[in-house]
Amino acid sequence: MQNILFAITENIAVAFQERKRAITVHVVDENGFRLPGAAVNVKQISTEFPFGCAVSKTILGNLPYQEWFAKRFKATVFENELKWYKTEPQPGQFNYTLVDQMMEFVRKNKLIARGHNMFWDDPVYIQDWLENMTAPQLKQAMKSRIKSVISKYRNEFVHWDVNNELLHFNFYEGKLGPNATLDMFKKVHREDPLATLFLNEYNVVERCDSKASVDRYIEKYKELKNGGVTVGGIGLESHFAIPNPPFMRAVLDKLATLKLPIWLTEVDVSKMYELEEQAMYLEQILREGFSHPSVNGIMLWTSRSVGGCYQTCLTDEKFQNLPTGDVVDKLLLKEWQTKKKHGKTDEFGSYSFRGFLGEYNVSVVYNHKVVNSYFSLGRGVETKHITVQI
Repeated sequence: MQNILFAITENIAVAFQERKRAITVHVVDENGFRLPGAAVNVKQISTEFPFGCAVSKTILGNLPYQEWFAKRFKATVFENELKWYKTEPQPGQFNYTLVDQMMEFVRKNKLIARGHNMFWDDPVYIQDWLENMTAPQLKQAMKSRIKSVISKYRNEFVHWDVNNELLHFNFYEGKLGPNATLDMFKKVHREDPLATLFLNEYNVVERCDSKASVDRYIEKYKELKNGGVTVGGIGLESHFAIPNPPFMRAVLDKLATLKLPIWLTEVDVSKMYELEEQAMYLEQILREGFSHPSVNGIMLWTSRSVGGCYQTCLTDEKFQNLPTGDVVDKLLLKEWQTKKKHGKTDEFGSYSFRGFLGEYNVSVVYNHKVVNSYFSLGRGVETKHITVQI
Protein backbone atom coordinates (compact mmCIF):
# COMPACT_ATOMS: atom_id res chain seq x y z
CA MET A 1 0.00 0.00 0.00
CA GLN A 2 2.87 2.38 0.82
CA ASN A 3 4.39 1.81 -2.63
CA ILE A 4 1.02 2.52 -4.27
CA LEU A 5 0.66 5.79 -2.36
CA PHE A 6 4.20 6.80 -3.32
CA ALA A 7 3.52 6.05 -6.99
CA ILE A 8 0.28 8.06 -6.88
CA THR A 9 2.03 11.02 -5.22
CA GLU A 10 4.80 10.87 -7.82
CA ASN A 11 2.26 10.77 -10.64
CA ILE A 12 0.39 13.79 -9.28
CA ALA A 13 3.61 15.80 -9.44
CA VAL A 14 4.41 14.61 -12.97
CA ALA A 15 0.86 15.28 -14.17
CA PHE A 16 0.98 18.82 -12.84
CA GLN A 17 4.28 19.38 -14.62
CA GLU A 18 3.14 17.98 -17.98
CA ARG A 19 -0.43 19.28 -18.08
CA LYS A 20 0.02 22.72 -16.54
CA ARG A 21 1.60 25.99 -17.61
CA ALA A 22 2.42 29.31 -15.96
CA ILE A 23 0.20 32.30 -16.77
CA THR A 24 0.70 35.96 -15.96
CA VAL A 25 -2.19 38.40 -16.34
CA HIS A 26 -1.13 42.02 -16.85
CA VAL A 27 -3.74 44.72 -16.20
CA VAL A 28 -3.26 48.06 -17.96
CA ASP A 29 -5.20 51.28 -18.45
CA GLU A 30 -6.09 52.81 -21.83
CA ASN A 31 -2.59 54.30 -22.07
CA GLY A 32 -0.89 50.98 -21.44
CA PHE A 33 0.21 51.78 -17.89
CA ARG A 34 0.22 48.85 -15.47
CA LEU A 35 -2.39 48.93 -12.69
CA PRO A 36 -1.42 47.56 -9.25
CA GLY A 37 -4.22 46.41 -6.96
CA ALA A 38 -6.69 45.34 -9.65
CA ALA A 39 -8.88 42.40 -8.63
CA VAL A 40 -8.38 39.37 -10.89
CA ASN A 41 -10.77 36.40 -10.98
CA VAL A 42 -9.89 33.42 -13.18
CA LYS A 43 -12.08 30.44 -14.02
CA GLN A 44 -11.25 27.47 -16.23
CA ILE A 45 -14.20 26.80 -18.53
CA SER A 46 -12.88 23.75 -20.40
CA THR A 47 -9.87 21.46 -20.38
CA GLU A 48 -7.58 20.71 -23.30
CA PHE A 49 -7.10 17.04 -22.46
CA PRO A 50 -9.77 14.82 -24.09
CA PHE A 51 -11.14 12.56 -21.36
CA GLY A 52 -14.13 10.59 -22.58
CA CYS A 53 -16.29 7.54 -22.18
CA ALA A 54 -17.95 5.01 -24.45
CA VAL A 55 -21.71 5.08 -24.92
CA SER A 56 -24.20 2.62 -26.34
CA LYS A 57 -27.76 2.91 -27.60
CA THR A 58 -29.02 2.84 -24.00
CA ILE A 59 -28.16 6.52 -23.66
CA LEU A 60 -30.81 7.42 -26.25
CA GLY A 61 -33.91 8.86 -24.59
CA ASN A 62 -32.36 8.38 -21.14
CA LEU A 63 -32.19 11.90 -19.74
CA PRO A 64 -30.55 11.02 -16.38
CA TYR A 65 -27.82 9.10 -18.23
CA GLN A 66 -27.31 11.95 -20.71
CA GLU A 67 -27.08 14.56 -17.95
CA TRP A 68 -24.65 12.45 -15.93
CA PHE A 69 -22.47 11.94 -19.02
CA ALA A 70 -22.49 15.53 -20.31
CA LYS A 71 -21.47 16.91 -16.90
CA ARG A 72 -18.20 14.98 -17.08
CA PHE A 73 -17.07 14.11 -20.58
CA LYS A 74 -16.15 15.99 -23.75
CA ALA A 75 -15.34 12.94 -25.88
CA THR A 76 -17.02 9.65 -26.69
CA VAL A 77 -16.91 6.50 -28.76
CA PHE A 78 -19.75 4.17 -29.70
CA GLU A 79 -19.40 0.78 -28.08
CA ASN A 80 -20.72 -1.41 -30.92
CA GLU A 81 -23.21 0.55 -32.99
CA LEU A 82 -20.74 1.76 -35.66
CA LYS A 83 -19.14 -1.63 -36.26
CA TRP A 84 -19.66 -3.23 -39.65
CA TYR A 85 -21.62 -6.22 -38.37
CA LYS A 86 -24.12 -3.77 -36.85
CA THR A 87 -24.50 -1.37 -39.78
CA GLU A 88 -24.64 -4.02 -42.54
CA PRO A 89 -25.82 -7.31 -41.01
CA GLN A 90 -26.86 -8.57 -44.46
CA PRO A 91 -25.23 -7.66 -47.78
CA GLY A 92 -26.44 -4.30 -49.03
CA GLN A 93 -28.83 -3.80 -46.10
CA PHE A 94 -27.37 -0.73 -44.41
CA ASN A 95 -28.84 0.52 -41.15
CA TYR A 96 -27.46 3.66 -39.55
CA THR A 97 -30.52 4.53 -37.49
CA LEU A 98 -28.83 4.11 -34.11
CA VAL A 99 -25.63 5.80 -35.27
CA ASP A 100 -27.64 8.78 -36.55
CA GLN A 101 -29.42 9.12 -33.22
CA MET A 102 -26.20 8.80 -31.25
CA MET A 103 -24.53 11.39 -33.47
CA GLU A 104 -27.33 13.80 -32.56
CA PHE A 105 -26.36 13.33 -28.91
CA VAL A 106 -22.72 14.00 -29.87
CA ARG A 107 -23.58 17.18 -31.75
CA LYS A 108 -25.99 18.48 -29.12
CA ASN A 109 -23.35 18.18 -26.41
CA LYS A 110 -20.45 19.36 -28.60
CA LEU A 111 -18.50 16.16 -28.04
CA ILE A 112 -15.67 14.81 -30.12
CA ALA A 113 -16.19 11.22 -31.25
CA ARG A 114 -13.77 8.44 -32.21
CA GLY A 115 -14.72 6.17 -35.09
CA HIS A 116 -14.60 2.62 -33.74
CA ASN A 117 -14.12 0.75 -35.92
CA MET A 118 -13.93 0.56 -39.70
CA PHE A 119 -12.80 -3.09 -39.80
CA TRP A 120 -12.10 -5.73 -37.16
CA ASP A 121 -9.62 -8.49 -37.90
CA ASP A 122 -11.19 -10.90 -35.39
CA PRO A 123 -13.14 -13.58 -37.33
CA VAL A 124 -15.63 -13.89 -34.44
CA TYR A 125 -17.03 -10.49 -35.44
CA ILE A 126 -17.10 -11.06 -39.19
CA GLN A 127 -20.54 -11.42 -40.76
CA ASP A 128 -21.28 -14.89 -42.11
CA TRP A 129 -21.90 -13.56 -45.59
CA LEU A 130 -18.33 -12.22 -45.80
CA GLU A 131 -16.58 -15.43 -44.86
CA ASN A 132 -17.01 -17.35 -48.11
CA MET A 133 -16.40 -14.46 -50.49
CA THR A 134 -13.64 -14.57 -53.06
CA ALA A 135 -10.89 -11.97 -52.70
CA PRO A 136 -12.37 -9.66 -55.39
CA GLN A 137 -15.82 -9.92 -53.80
CA LEU A 138 -14.43 -9.12 -50.34
CA LYS A 139 -12.50 -6.13 -51.67
CA GLN A 140 -15.67 -4.79 -53.25
CA ALA A 141 -17.63 -5.29 -50.01
CA MET A 142 -14.92 -3.46 -48.05
CA LYS A 143 -14.90 -0.60 -50.54
CA SER A 144 -18.66 -0.36 -50.14
CA ARG A 145 -18.31 -0.34 -46.34
CA ILE A 146 -15.83 2.54 -46.42
CA LYS A 147 -17.84 4.63 -48.87
CA SER A 148 -21.13 3.94 -47.10
CA VAL A 149 -20.07 4.98 -43.62
CA ILE A 150 -17.85 7.89 -44.59
CA SER A 151 -20.33 9.37 -47.05
CA LYS A 152 -22.68 9.75 -44.07
CA TYR A 153 -20.18 10.84 -41.43
CA ARG A 154 -17.24 12.46 -43.23
CA ASN A 155 -15.44 14.88 -40.88
CA GLU A 156 -17.67 13.78 -37.96
CA PHE A 157 -15.25 11.32 -36.36
CA VAL A 158 -11.88 12.71 -35.32
CA HIS A 159 -10.25 9.25 -35.40
CA TRP A 160 -10.77 5.95 -37.17
CA ASP A 161 -9.59 2.63 -35.75
CA VAL A 162 -8.93 1.28 -39.22
CA ASN A 163 -8.28 -2.43 -38.62
CA ASN A 164 -8.95 -3.31 -35.02
CA GLU A 165 -6.67 -5.79 -33.20
CA LEU A 166 -4.56 -6.69 -36.22
CA LEU A 167 -1.73 -8.08 -34.08
CA HIS A 168 -3.96 -10.76 -32.57
CA PHE A 169 -6.02 -11.64 -35.64
CA ASN A 170 -5.63 -11.75 -39.42
CA PHE A 171 -8.96 -12.42 -41.14
CA TYR A 172 -8.39 -9.84 -43.86
CA GLU A 173 -4.72 -10.67 -44.39
CA GLY A 174 -5.63 -14.33 -44.67
CA LYS A 175 -8.18 -13.53 -47.37
CA LEU A 176 -6.43 -10.70 -49.23
CA GLY A 177 -2.73 -11.06 -48.50
CA PRO A 178 -0.21 -9.12 -46.39
CA ASN A 179 -1.13 -5.70 -47.83
CA ALA A 180 -4.76 -5.83 -46.70
CA THR A 181 -4.30 -3.31 -43.89
CA LEU A 182 -2.19 -1.04 -46.10
CA ASP A 183 -5.05 -0.86 -48.57
CA MET A 184 -7.55 -0.14 -45.79
CA PHE A 185 -5.55 2.83 -44.52
CA LYS A 186 -5.11 4.26 -48.01
CA LYS A 187 -8.80 3.98 -48.87
CA VAL A 188 -10.04 5.38 -45.55
CA HIS A 189 -7.62 8.31 -45.78
CA ARG A 190 -8.75 9.03 -49.35
CA GLU A 191 -12.40 9.17 -48.27
CA ASP A 192 -11.94 10.96 -44.92
CA PRO A 193 -8.65 12.89 -45.13
CA LEU A 194 -9.20 15.00 -42.00
CA ALA A 195 -9.60 12.01 -39.68
CA THR A 196 -6.57 10.72 -37.79
CA LEU A 197 -6.07 7.03 -38.58
CA PHE A 198 -5.23 4.82 -35.61
CA LEU A 199 -3.91 1.40 -34.88
CA ASN A 200 -5.77 -0.11 -31.91
CA GLU A 201 -4.69 -3.14 -29.91
CA TYR A 202 -5.07 -4.86 -26.53
CA ASN A 203 -2.52 -6.37 -24.14
CA VAL A 204 0.20 -3.92 -25.11
CA VAL A 205 0.16 -2.00 -21.81
CA GLU A 206 -2.01 -4.37 -19.80
CA ARG A 207 0.36 -7.34 -19.54
CA CYS A 208 3.01 -9.29 -21.41
CA ASP A 209 1.52 -10.85 -24.54
CA SER A 210 3.82 -12.26 -27.21
CA LYS A 211 1.27 -11.46 -29.92
CA ALA A 212 1.04 -7.80 -28.94
CA SER A 213 4.37 -6.84 -27.43
CA VAL A 214 5.41 -3.23 -27.74
CA ASP A 215 8.16 -4.28 -30.15
CA ARG A 216 5.65 -6.03 -32.41
CA TYR A 217 3.42 -2.99 -32.31
CA ILE A 218 6.27 -0.71 -33.35
CA GLU A 219 7.28 -3.18 -36.06
CA LYS A 220 3.73 -3.17 -37.47
CA TYR A 221 3.65 0.63 -37.45
CA LYS A 222 6.96 0.81 -39.33
CA GLU A 223 5.76 -1.79 -41.82
CA LEU A 224 2.71 0.33 -42.62
CA LYS A 225 4.75 3.53 -42.75
CA ASN A 226 7.23 1.95 -45.15
CA GLY A 227 4.27 0.87 -47.26
CA GLY A 228 3.38 4.50 -47.80
CA VAL A 229 0.47 5.03 -45.40
CA THR A 230 0.13 7.62 -42.66
CA VAL A 231 -0.65 6.10 -39.29
CA GLY A 232 -1.61 9.10 -37.19
CA GLY A 233 -2.00 7.59 -33.73
CA ILE A 234 -1.42 4.63 -31.44
CA GLY A 235 -4.43 3.16 -29.66
CA LEU A 236 -3.98 1.13 -26.48
CA GLU A 237 -7.22 -0.54 -25.44
CA SER A 238 -6.22 -0.84 -21.77
CA HIS A 239 -8.52 -3.64 -20.58
CA PHE A 240 -6.77 -4.30 -17.28
CA ALA A 241 -6.79 -6.88 -14.55
CA ILE A 242 -4.24 -5.72 -11.94
CA PRO A 243 -2.25 -2.87 -13.47
CA ASN A 244 1.53 -2.81 -13.37
CA PRO A 245 2.41 0.92 -13.46
CA PRO A 246 6.18 0.49 -14.07
CA PHE A 247 5.46 -1.86 -17.00
CA MET A 248 2.82 0.51 -18.32
CA ARG A 249 5.23 3.44 -18.10
CA ALA A 250 8.00 1.54 -19.87
CA VAL A 251 5.66 0.64 -22.74
CA LEU A 252 4.46 4.23 -23.05
CA ASP A 253 8.04 5.48 -23.04
CA LYS A 254 8.97 3.11 -25.85
CA LEU A 255 5.91 3.97 -27.95
CA ALA A 256 6.63 7.66 -27.38
CA THR A 257 9.77 7.29 -29.52
CA LEU A 258 7.45 7.08 -32.55
CA LYS A 259 6.48 10.73 -31.93
CA LEU A 260 2.79 9.92 -32.42
CA PRO A 261 -0.20 10.75 -30.21
CA ILE A 262 -1.06 7.86 -27.91
CA TRP A 263 -4.60 7.28 -26.68
CA LEU A 264 -5.84 4.88 -24.04
CA THR A 265 -8.94 3.93 -26.00
CA GLU A 266 -10.99 1.43 -23.95
CA VAL A 267 -9.98 1.71 -20.31
CA ASP A 268 -11.63 -0.62 -17.81
CA VAL A 269 -10.80 -3.04 -14.98
CA SER A 270 -11.92 -6.65 -14.86
CA LYS A 271 -15.19 -7.32 -13.07
CA MET A 272 -13.55 -10.18 -11.18
CA TYR A 273 -12.57 -7.60 -8.57
CA GLU A 274 -14.71 -5.97 -5.90
CA LEU A 275 -15.82 -2.39 -6.50
CA GLU A 276 -13.26 -0.86 -4.13
CA GLU A 277 -10.46 -2.81 -5.81
CA GLN A 278 -11.69 -1.79 -9.24
CA ALA A 279 -11.65 1.83 -8.13
CA MET A 280 -8.12 1.58 -6.76
CA TYR A 281 -6.81 -0.04 -9.95
CA LEU A 282 -8.68 2.41 -12.16
CA GLU A 283 -7.10 5.33 -10.35
CA GLN A 284 -3.62 3.89 -10.89
CA ILE A 285 -4.27 3.44 -14.62
CA LEU A 286 -5.73 6.91 -15.12
CA ARG A 287 -2.96 8.64 -13.20
CA GLU A 288 -0.29 6.76 -15.11
CA GLY A 289 -1.86 7.65 -18.43
CA PHE A 290 -2.53 11.28 -17.61
CA SER A 291 0.98 11.83 -16.29
CA HIS A 292 2.67 10.64 -19.50
CA PRO A 293 3.36 13.51 -21.93
CA SER A 294 2.74 11.37 -25.04
CA VAL A 295 -0.74 10.30 -23.96
CA ASN A 296 -3.07 12.69 -25.76
CA GLY A 297 -6.43 11.29 -24.66
CA ILE A 298 -8.17 8.72 -22.47
CA MET A 299 -11.45 6.93 -23.19
CA LEU A 300 -13.24 4.81 -20.59
CA TRP A 301 -14.96 1.61 -21.75
CA THR A 302 -17.72 1.88 -19.15
CA SER A 303 -20.90 2.28 -21.15
CA ARG A 304 -23.95 1.28 -19.09
CA SER A 305 -26.39 -1.10 -20.75
CA VAL A 306 -29.56 -2.75 -19.48
CA GLY A 307 -27.61 -5.68 -18.09
CA GLY A 308 -24.82 -3.60 -16.58
CA CYS A 309 -21.43 -2.90 -18.16
CA TYR A 310 -18.82 -4.84 -20.10
CA GLN A 311 -16.37 -4.97 -17.16
CA THR A 312 -16.48 -1.72 -15.20
CA CYS A 313 -19.47 0.44 -14.28
CA LEU A 314 -19.10 3.98 -12.99
CA THR A 315 -22.66 4.24 -11.66
CA ASP A 316 -25.54 2.09 -10.51
CA GLU A 317 -28.74 1.78 -12.58
CA LYS A 318 -29.99 5.09 -11.11
CA PHE A 319 -26.80 6.90 -12.16
CA GLN A 320 -25.50 7.31 -8.66
CA ASN A 321 -21.73 7.02 -8.56
CA LEU A 322 -20.02 3.79 -7.61
CA PRO A 323 -16.49 3.98 -6.15
CA THR A 324 -15.12 3.90 -9.70
CA GLY A 325 -17.28 6.89 -10.60
CA ASP A 326 -16.02 8.72 -7.54
CA VAL A 327 -12.46 8.19 -8.78
CA VAL A 328 -13.36 9.71 -12.14
CA ASP A 329 -15.04 12.70 -10.51
CA LYS A 330 -12.14 13.26 -8.12
CA LEU A 331 -9.64 13.37 -10.95
CA LEU A 332 -11.63 14.91 -13.77
CA LEU A 333 -13.73 17.47 -11.91
CA LYS A 334 -11.35 18.36 -9.10
CA GLU A 335 -7.67 17.47 -9.40
CA TRP A 336 -7.27 17.89 -13.16
CA GLN A 337 -8.99 21.26 -13.42
CA THR A 338 -7.68 24.60 -12.25
CA LYS A 339 -9.52 25.80 -9.18
CA LYS A 340 -10.98 29.31 -9.34
CA LYS A 341 -8.28 31.89 -8.78
CA HIS A 342 -8.83 35.18 -6.95
CA GLY A 343 -6.20 37.79 -6.26
CA LYS A 344 -4.87 41.26 -6.92
CA THR A 345 -2.22 42.51 -9.27
CA ASP A 346 1.14 43.20 -7.66
CA GLU A 347 3.14 46.43 -7.73
CA PHE A 348 3.91 45.77 -11.39
CA GLY A 349 0.26 45.30 -12.32
CA SER A 350 0.61 41.54 -12.74
CA TYR A 351 -1.06 38.44 -11.31
CA SER A 352 0.53 35.02 -11.85
CA PHE A 353 -0.55 31.41 -11.35
CA ARG A 354 -0.18 27.94 -12.86
CA GLY A 355 -3.12 26.29 -14.55
CA PHE A 356 -4.12 23.20 -16.46
CA LEU A 357 -4.22 23.55 -20.23
CA GLY A 358 -7.55 24.62 -21.65
CA GLU A 359 -9.91 27.59 -22.02
CA TYR A 360 -10.22 30.32 -19.40
CA ASN A 361 -12.32 33.32 -18.48
CA VAL A 362 -10.60 36.16 -16.65
CA SER A 363 -12.57 38.96 -15.00
CA VAL A 364 -10.79 42.13 -13.89
CA VAL A 365 -12.25 44.76 -11.54
CA TYR A 366 -10.63 48.17 -11.05
CA ASN A 367 -12.19 51.43 -9.85
CA HIS A 368 -15.69 49.98 -10.24
CA LYS A 369 -15.00 48.96 -13.84
CA VAL A 370 -15.32 45.31 -14.89
CA VAL A 371 -13.75 43.72 -17.97
CA ASN A 372 -14.12 40.08 -19.01
CA SER A 373 -11.67 38.36 -21.32
CA TYR A 374 -11.03 34.83 -22.59
CA PHE A 375 -7.82 33.04 -23.42
CA SER A 376 -6.58 29.61 -24.43
CA LEU A 377 -3.73 27.91 -22.63
CA GLY A 378 -1.88 25.41 -24.81
CA ARG A 379 1.34 23.49 -24.38
CA GLY A 380 4.56 25.44 -24.02
CA VAL A 381 7.47 25.86 -21.67
CA GLU A 382 7.31 29.64 -21.50
CA THR A 383 4.94 31.63 -19.32
CA LYS A 384 1.74 32.63 -21.11
CA HIS A 385 1.23 36.41 -20.88
CA ILE A 386 -2.27 37.89 -21.04
CA THR A 387 -2.87 41.64 -21.13
CA VAL A 388 -6.26 43.01 -20.07
CA GLN A 389 -7.04 46.67 -20.67
CA ILE A 390 -9.55 48.30 -18.34
